[in-house]
Amino acid sequence: MLRLRTLVIATSIALAACSQQSNEPAQQPAPASTAPAKASTAAAAPEVSAVNPFFEQSTLPFQAPPFDKIKDGDYQPAFEEGMKQHLAEIQKIADNPEAPTFENTFIPMEKSGALLSRAMHAFDAVSGANTDETLQKVQEEEAPKFAEHQDAIVMNDKLFARIETIYNQRDSLKLDPESKRLVEVTYKNFVRDGAKLSAEDKAKLKELNKEESSLSTQFTNKLLAATKAGALVVDDKAKLDGMSDGDIAAAAEAAKARKLDGKWVVPLQNTTQQPALQELNDRATREQLFKNSWDRAEKGDANDTRDMIARIAQIRAEQAKLLGFPNYGAWKLEDQMAKTPEAAITFMDKLAPAATARAEREAKDIQDVIDQQKGGFKVEAWDWEHYAEQVRKAKYDLDESQVKPYFELDNVLQNGVFYAANQLYGLTFKERKDIPVWQPDVRVFEVFDKDGSSLALFYCDYFKRDNKNGGAWMSNLVDQSKLLGTKPVIFNVANFTKPAAGQPALLSFDDVITMFHEFGHGLHGIFADTQYPSLSGAATARDFVEFPSQFNEHWATDPKIFANYAKNYKTGEPMPAELVEKIKKAKNFNKGYAMTELVGAALLDMSWHSLSADAPKQDPDKFEQDALTKAKINLSYVPPRYRSSYFQHIWGNGYAAGYYAYLWTEMLADDAFQGFVDKGGMTRENGDRFRAMILSQGNTQDLATLYKNWRGKDPSIEPMLLNRGLKEAPQKK
Repeated sequence: MLRLRTLVIATSIALAACSQQSNEPAQQPAPASTAPAKASTAAAAPEVSAVNPFFEQSTLPFQAPPFDKIKDGDYQPAFEEGMKQHLAEIQKIADNPEAPTFENTFIPMEKSGALLSRAMHAFDAVSGANTDETLQKVQEEEAPKFAEHQDAIVMNDKLFARIETIYNQRDSLKLDPESKRLVEVTYKNFVRDGAKLSAEDKAKLKELNKEESSLSTQFTNKLLAATKAGALVVDDKAKLDGMSDGDIAAAAEAAKARKLDGKWVVPLQNTTQQPALQELNDRATREQLFKNSWDRAEKGDANDTRDMIARIAQIRAEQAKLLGFPNYGAWKLEDQMAKTPEAAITFMDKLAPAATARAEREAKDIQDVIDQQKGGFKVEAWDWEHYAEQVRKAKYDLDESQVKPYFELDNVLQNGVFYAANQLYGLTFKERKDIPVWQPDVRVFEVFDKDGSSLALFYCDYFKRDNKNGGAWMSNLVDQSKLLGTKPVIFNVANFTKPAAGQPALLSFDDVITMFHEFGHGLHGIFADTQYPSLSGAATARDFVEFPSQFNEHWATDPKIFANYAKNYKTGEPMPAELVEKIKKAKNFNKGYAMTELVGAALLDMSWHSLSADAPKQDPDKFEQDALTKAKINLSYVPPRYRSSYFQHIWGNGYAAGYYAYLWTEMLADDAFQGFVDKGGMTRENGDRFRAMILSQGNTQDLATLYKNWRGKDPSIEPMLLNRGLKEAPQKK
């Protein structure tokens, strides 16, 4: 996932990139005060550096953040001073007595907010991947200020007058295509965010923005606490029967870290289903783990998010109404590839029947196994993964435990993810031990281009921690920009199980796909080659930004790449041909379930964001059930990938009315991969062309046109239906 930052520095705020879990993102800025606010008590006084490291540009390679010098207490003073400086820079542009030109308006806007940018990039990484109570307090205190800050820029009448003048003259100014695109994107973002509202409506929108920003931040923090508290704790090792020795040892380590000696802890991941459900033999333990996940934020305690999300949905509907839209989805999709909620829903409606029909067939196979074993029960959500694995063993003679020894994390990274990037694009990687990181598990690599020149820095933080947000994401620590003279500094975060000391980190094949996915986002940032930071890298529409990442997943199963990394961690021997063949045959196994849970979550998101401002505040439990029933995707044994109460993507990470983007971009990714296949597959020529025409372009062109120019045609849904097992390939005669 791409994580959008909590604050977008450049004024073309709506499209600046990451997030998510976000990293992955939404925008939230601060007060129009000309004086810096007094540092909050949240920033403990003893921790404040004598010289705040953010107040000067970093002297590290690529201007990477000096995490060895940054203290928790440095962020808030940097935010306050950064917002003060940024507003002063913006006001200077607005007050310029000279007639507005691109050079005296857009160029200084793109250069503004440097201090705020440095602090926010670093904070985004640490608050998502290694947070603590101090950072959470800073988030909650600064969120409404960030919202005010953004509004102070967007609703600055004098600044907007200059932007509008240049926008109206853009065809006669002889701007280069990227500069013209910047003018158009910025103008439309300002209008979409309220620049043309009346003074009265601007005041209303500012208050709504502040409230939404505060609630979204509180949601993220409550969810983190709820997820930690929801971990399965067992005091009898027998209840973990079926789990590998390594996973049981990791559960013991997790318990020890919580001072629960003599017990075992299975932490929750952010999705509804939990990986351990596949292995656990004890049905009661599976049910408890599932329910811990399902109810994590609905316990009626301090971490219950239901009232909060119902209010956020109301606020968003009210924001949309003020801006002239029937609902939040219509507002947010106006600048996306889909354009309207109706188009997105129509697209999903093409997927839902085939997905649920396949899931129902899969459920019958699972029920047959349960009945053969005289289980005496109907399949439930907490049974699915466990018995699906048995079906896979029976149908394809494939066992997850057979394949894990061939997917050791470092080998997958170096000889899979990095090797694919070398074969396609000529990249090479060298680990750097001299670059400070935010947590000891984080690794840093310098990325070298095909000519040997230094191109970027890449950080990876792969292991689950209680103080890390769930999921996996990519974001930037430094944005690429020719104007600013900056090269990209990118990071990936995941939540793989950390092995016990001395044990290898063995991955499931789904984890392998996650690594390729997030590095696809990384390549979008690494190859960024634009003039302006606002248009750089992954600063694109949500229903395009997941395209490079999902496209990169395909290389995980490319025979040349797979053979290079799928090797036994003990012997170094490649995966046996018969096991590789089993994986190929099982390619579309459980795809009905996977697509149904994804479509369910996407339709749930769109339902929340199709509410009108006149609708009453919703009961989340009833609303969720009604929405899934209406969409005819309410299979009891296939719950949505995210329940409303813990749907971080849409309540905290900038994917509101945008979760459908994962499905939309699967269409783009599968169609794009077919384009590669048609032209010879994994070749340097194909890779270089994709880099030049897609990955390096950021948001410098209309994205539908960008894709069509590269592919030679509009995307087709056919490769997606075939690749995701929703349609059978025609039989060759």
